[in-house]
Amino acid sequence: MIGHIEGTVRALRPTFAIISAGGVGYKIALTKEALAELRPEKTASLWTHLVVREDVLDLYGFRTEEELRIFELLLTVSGIGPKSAMAVLDVASVQTLRSAISQANASYLTEVSGIGKKTAEKIVLELKDKIGASSAESTHALRGDQDAQDAMRALGYSQNEAREALRKVPRDIVNSNDRLREALKIVGKR
Repeated sequence: MIGHIEGTVRALRPTFAIISAGGVGYKIALTKEALAELRPEKTASLWTHLVVREDVLDLYGFRTEEELRIFELLLTVSGIGPKSAMAVLDVASVQTLRSAISQANASYLTEVSGIGKKTAEKIVLELKDKIGASSAESTHALRGDQDAQDAMRALGYSQNEAREALRKVPRDIVNSNDRLREALKIVGKR
């Protein structure tokens, strides 16, 4: 029904933005990364997914069509609702998620808020063939992320702090030591 919105950012909140388009302010739930890119009173362009329930119409926004596609694939898994799907997308980049799912790495998904071991395994089982093969580069980056995450946790950083910092490391840096070094620089700037 509503597949794309382009308009002015009127308000930013921790989990959503209000985008004004055509005289209407749309409340759109977004990932932390997508929210961080938006600026008040600037133009935003988002791919959207409308969830219709008995008492609510919820609009979810994505920076790219690929993010939207992964979100919609996650919704096909029984037991995964829109909020859980957004939590999965908040964990890592689409490429990293694609690698984790295509390699049947359910443990990478288990640390998502609200996603347990059985649900993570169900995601892998149901989406492994649908998600598409991962590139060698993203596979290497996934391993680098896991190694760097373990190192950051050993240094006393929380799982969320480590994932958030690693998510900001450029995807072209694939070596685990280099990813760790960049993530520590990012955490140090806060």
